[in-house]
Formats: sequence, structure tokens, C-alpha cells
Amino acid sequence: MAKKNKEKATRLTKKTALKQLLELFESNPGTTYEVKDLFPILKAKNHPAKMLVMDALQELVLDDYLTTDGKGRYTSATRSNVMEGTFRRKRNGRNSFVPDDGGKSILVCERNSLGALDGDRVRVTMLARRQGHTREAEVTEIIKRAHDQFVGTVQVERGYGFLVSESRALATDIFIPKENLGAAKNGDKAVVKITEWPKGSKSPVGKVIDVLGRPGDNQTEMHAILAEYGLPYKYPQSVERAAERLDPGITPEEIARREDFRSVTTFTIDPHDAKDFDDALSLRKLSDGTWEVGVHIADVSHYVQEGDIIDREAQKRATSVYLVDRTIPMLPERLCNFICSLRPDEEKLAYSTIFKMNARGEVLSWHLAHTVIKSDRRFTYEEVQAILERNRAASEEDLALPGEHPEPLPEGAPLEGEYAEELVTLNRLAKLLRQKRFKNGAIGFDRAEVRFEIDEKGHPVSTYVKVAKDANKLVEEFMLLANRSVAEMIGIVPKGKKPKTLPYRIHDVPDPEKLEKLSAFVARFGLKVRTDGSKTEVSKSLNRLLADVKGRKEENVVEMVALRAMMKARYSVHNIGHYGLMFQYYTHFTSPIRRYPDTMVHRLLTRYAEGGRSANAEKYEDLCEHSSAMEQLAATAERASIKYKQVEFMADRLGQEFDGTVSGVTEFGLYVEVDENKCEGMVPLRQLLDDYYEFDERNFCLVGRRYHKRYGLGDKVRIRVDRANMEKRQLDFVLVNDGDAPKPAPAAAPKGKGKRKRF
Repeated sequence: MAKKNKEKATRLTKKTALKQLLELFESNPGTTYEVKDLFPILKAKNHPAKMLVMDALQELVLDDYLTTDGKGRYTSATRSNVMEGTFRRKRNGRNSFVPDDGGKSILVCERNSLGALDGDRVRVTMLARRQGHTREAEVTEIIKRAHDQFVGTVQVERGYGFLVSESRALATDIFIPKENLGAAKNGDKAVVKITEWPKGSKSPVGKVIDVLGRPGDNQTEMHAILAEYGLPYKYPQSVERAAERLDPGITPEEIARREDFRSVTTFTIDPHDAKDFDDALSLRKLSDGTWEVGVHIADVSHYVQEGDIIDREAQKRATSVYLVDRTIPMLPERLCNFICSLRPDEEKLAYSTIFKMNARGEVLSWHLAHTVIKSDRRFTYEEVQAILERNRAASEEDLALPGEHPEPLPEGAPLEGEYAEELVTLNRLAKLLRQKRFKNGAIGFDRAEVRFEIDEKGHPVSTYVKVAKDANKLVEEFMLLANRSVAEMIGIVPKGKKPKTLPYRIHDVPDPEKLEKLSAFVARFGLKVRTDGSKTEVSKSLNRLLADVKGRKEENVVEMVALRAMMKARYSVHNIGHYGLMFQYYTHFTSPIRRYPDTMVHRLLTRYAEGGRSANAEKYEDLCEHSSAMEQLAATAERASIKYKQVEFMADRLGQEFDGTVSGVTEFGLYVEVDENKCEGMVPLRQLLDDYYEFDERNFCLVGRRYHKRYGLGDKVRIRVDRANMEKRQLDFVLVNDGDAPKPAPAAAPKGKGKRKRF
């Protein structure tokens, strides 16, 4: 009994956690603590205690006692009257200022905003705090504009116009004087640049810099998405002309300087609509029974010289952008689709990693070389997959997928199909590499992607789900091997020596706070995930979670929440390894046609092979940061184009009914993904007319107060397409009565918890 009382006395409470944390940070005002280090200090040994500590930390941040960098690190808040940070604009005028120190955001009323736009870097002065009111700040200087160009619809009045934009960065329309309208007509979509924001004026003044076209036109809308994110939709003519002047020929002298692989069986494997073939694989059997695998990468840096006009444009773009119906290339089309592209039956220059491998998939030796190759065949993923399935080399998971599958050959029959022996051998070696990678703790997120079949006008006519099969994984494994090998070649140096500068592809360990929240979330479904231990133990636990949820109705949402717990991969010269792949050294070497970091890596590898000194780390870190930012922008634009096509596709189906699955729950309503085509829309709460629904935030569901009907993640529902707003890229659904409406409960419904919203 005494022992039980002792345990109760020492149990951590929120009050004691707050007290201990305040004492700790007050005693160590300049110290930054990671959340994982705070757990043992407060003796938070189990999951509930850790969640309690995190709640206490959050409360101290909200009360301005602590600041956080958002990555699980905390320090005492030291505030001055003048601060710098980021301005966040809201259409209701209750804007906020986010300080650089990661502390609590501060209210900035519209009258005190100085015309700051969303994302602007600003300097503010704190205002005297009124009793009973929240703290406020006043913008005193706009240090740097995040955006000065906006996309929207032009409304022309007599002698002037306005740009009406859906951008959340703007709380008002942009006034356009007559002389600044250019060729814009009423109703046109256009790009407008803000030229000034007169003091005391509600609207900024702008100038039309480009007319995109009429709303609803495919070309107009795709260009509008690119312009919205500040991405280019035109290629400068001066850069195109420079590309036209390049000589695609390969001289005998250049061939003599390179390893010659023109007689070795080589092929490319790409999507059916690809034109920029930047990688090829070769295979030949050596006399000792081992295999020589060549990973050949387009030698872009041979044609694009550092600092020239083409290089400057590629550096600015940093990546190719892939929208639903088009590719906006990083390099001019003459380079990416013709000169550098490893097209079949053409001699091409490549930068290659050549591996000697045994039958167990082990790399016995390898070397890096500039080469000349000649691809024998251009394969699509679908063609390779059919050959693997025909020859009984595909995995059971692939064969179980819906769709047509070729009739497998009889057991023991000779291999059949073009280069079948090479493809089957490469597939076997790739599977061994993949098996070893996952044994070492690599995390397997293989999420299906929605794709569209579009007509000649860019209109979506059908959808399909893109799933990574063995053919995709075959290519992936050898690209991973090449990327890891060249990173290790530079990164691993003798003890006491400093490695030379190289852009690495890095991926940090998961945020401890997000892992704890993931653990709490999946526990509701009877699932577990490890939140402490070694990197490998945690990653293997994540893989077990993904395997355990496979096929369950919560699969999609658990995968999504698990992904959010992961850090984003990025580029940096400061190597910390790649957690998701569980590689200590990793870079991007295999796609220089579409990624600028790969071109940087090629140049540095060549420089170091020729005995050159280490490159300037600061310069390359700046390029890495720029490339990472552009990669995120490109991904956001791609998602926006997919969402637009989803809305466009469903706009042709207004009034039609579909089966769907609840993919998200908020206080505003239900997100539903249509089973047939994977298009997602919302059932607004105002459309749930059969009861008064309350949002149960803890269990991610809506519960009817009177009839107790419950809508939760993964539930199957029947919906009707109600509205398709192309401008906002939003779909509205209505639930269809299933004839099984719940009956009133005989007893009074208990009072619900959480946020409530009336229909």
C-alpha cells in the first residue's frame, strides 16, 4: 500500500511539469533544450507523461515564456520592443507577425500593417499592452517583399481597372490606372505587379505585365498556376538562341578521352510520355561470372558551361516543373530533349558509375568515368513490367494489382522478349539491393498517385492511379546506388582529413514532438509506433506501422500523418545523412537534365578528379538553399495543377453520384475521396441537415448530438457532386441519403466536447 502511495506522490502532473520547466529555463536562460532531453529531466518515462510535457511546453510558448524553432528545440523568450520576422495576412484584417525567434505570433491590425503582404519580411514595434487585450504590434518597415506580382481576373471600369485575386497574400484588390492596363480586357486573367501602395489608400496600385488569356482556357489556367508561384512559363529567347548555337557533334578526340560503352547492351526505361532521357542502364557478364552494371547519366556539364547564359537560367529555375499536361524544362528543349537526352541509336556523352556485382547483389568494386554510349532500346515502364511478368520475374504484389497481366511462360521455359535476360537479371539484382536497404532501416512510403488522361485541348477525360511496380523499382535502386556511391567517394575521407565541398541530399531524423503525436494518433486505431531508441529502431517501427495498417480503412490517413512526422529532404553541403533511405552519405547525381544540384555535383566530381581544390562551401550552400526552395515551389505548383484538373474533371459530372471514403474531418465538414477516380471534395457541415453535428477533435469524427450518427476517417459514404469552383479549385459534395437514416434516441443526448458548428 505504501509503495502504491509513493508512486502516486511522484506521478507527474501538468502543474508540476510547468513549475519544473519554468525553474529549469529561468536557471539556464541562454540554454536551448531539445524536447527529447527534457523528458528524462522531468522523469517523463511513458507516453502519457511525454504528451503532458509537450502540452506544458506548448502552453509556455503560447504564454510567451518560451520560444521554439518548430523542430523540437526550446529556449527562454527574450523579447524587445523592436523585432524582425514574417508578416502573415488574413482577409479578416486580424493579421499576425511571426518573430524570427520562433515565439508566439503577435496580432497586427490592418491599420497598423503599413500595407505589408503575406510572407513579407518586416520590422515591427510592440504597442503598449491594453489590460484584458492581446498583445499587438505595428509594422514600421517592410524589409523585403515576398511577392510583388499577383495573378487574378481583371475587371475594367471607365478609365481604370482592378485585379481580383484569390491569393491569400492580398486582403484587397489591386487598383490599375488606365495607362497601366496595357492590352488587358475585362474578364482577362493577367499578371499584375504592385508599383506602389499610397499611404492611407485601401488598395495598392499595380501595372499589368502580362495577359494570360481567358479564364477556363487550359493554357491560361496552367500559366496562371505557374505565375501564382513565381515560376517561369516562358523561355527567354536569348537562352533559346544560345542553345541553338551548341554543336551536338562528338569529335574523335572527345571519344578518345572517354571510356567507350557503345558496344555494350544499353537501354533507357522511362514513362511513356518522357522525352528527356537522362539515365540509361547497361549490363554485361564478365569472364569470372560476375556482372558489370553501368548507370549512365547525361553529361549536361559538357555542354552547359558554368556561368554561361544557359547555366544562369538553369540555376535560377533549379528544377523542371511537371504539371498535369506539360513539362516546363530547366534547360532549353534543344538540350533536354535532343542534345543531352540519351535517345536510342544515337551516340551520346555520359557520366557513368560502373559497378562490378556478384549474384548476391553485392558491389565488389566500382569506378566513376566519363563515357560515350549508344542506347539500343527506349523502354517504357509498362513494356519492362510486361516482360518481367511474362517471364515470372515480377513480385506477387504486382501480380495482385488490378489490370491486365500477360500470361506467364511455363515453368523452366526460355526467357522471352527484347533484352529479357538483361532485364530479368537487373530486376533480380535490384531486389537484392532493395532488400538490403530495408533491412538497414529504410522507410517505405509507396503512396499511389492520381494521374489524368487528357485530350488535345488539355481537358481531363479519365483518371488512373500510378503505382510503383518492379519496373519502376528496378530503375530506382540503381539510381540510389549511383547517388550513394558518388557521395561516399567524396564524403568518406581518412581520419584527420576534411572532405571536399559537395551538395548532399539530406533528410533529418523525425521531429520528436511529431513522433509522439503520431504515436497518440495511431493508438486510437489500436496501432503502435516507437518514439525513442536508435534511428534504425524507430525507422523499422515506422515500417511495421505502415505494414500493419495496409488494407485497413485508416491506411491513407495513417500514412499521411506518418509522412507529416517526417522532415522534408533538402540540399546542403553540411552532410547529416538521409534518414528515410538510411544512407550516411547521399547526393543527387542521376538527373542533371531536370535538377540543377545534379549538374553542380557533376562539375565538382570532374574538378576533384582532375586534382582541383575544394569549392567554396558558402557559395554552394546558397545554391543548395535556392534549389531546395525551388523544388518545394515546383511541387506545390504540381499539386495545384492536379487539384485544378480534379475540379475540371468533376465539373463535367455535376449531379452524379459516387461511392467515396472519408479522407479528412474538420469542424467545417468532411473531406471525401471518390473511390472511382480519387478526386477529393468537401461535404460542408451546412449540408449535414439530419442532425446537429459536433466535431470530436480527439477522435477525428463528427457526431450527431441527437441521433449519435458518426462520420469518421475511412468511413464509406455515398456523395453527389454539388459544386465545382474552378477559380478556387474547390469541390463541394452532398451526402446522399442511404434510406437508412438513424432514429431518434429515446434518452437525451449527452453534451459533446470539442468545437461545434451549426448548419
